[in-house]
Amino acid sequence: MSTAANPARVRVYTDGACKGNPGPGGWGALLQFDGREKELCGGEPDTTNNRMELTAVICALQALKRPCDIDLYTDSQYVQKGISEWISGWKRRGWKTADKKPVKNVDLWLQLDALAGAHRIHWHWVRGHAGHAGNERADQLANRGIETLQRGR
Repeated sequence: MSTAANPARVRVYTDGACKGNPGPGGWGALLQFDGREKELCGGEPDTTNNRMELTAVICALQALKRPCDIDLYTDSQYVQKGISEWISGWKRRGWKTADKKPVKNVDLWLQLDALAGAHRIHWHWVRGHAGHAGNERADQLANRGIETLQRGR
């Protein structure tokens, strides 16, 4: 049993997909804990791939009921580098990039920053479409999100 001193160890695989960029998009997340799995997916009618990548992570973290020790796997360097390298500079500069432009998707970055603060997250980048089982499942879920959206469910 996990406690605050010994949080639950969770593996999370996330992915986003877009048919056109912008266009209809989907996100998927696979959560694994203690031999169990939970699949999440959804979609938006007019979005970008980066927004779907961020949404996948946000929805995965929102699904957790208590602080966890997370190994999070994404094939998005935008997400992985954004949260682990770029975000501190963005915050220091008032959510501006190094060249003084507004950070894109700031609404989602703010959500992710708040959610990530509740957990201990180890961010892992994996090459997409390279046979990584968890990433392939997250990709399938993201595409399911688009299909469900397009079917009107």
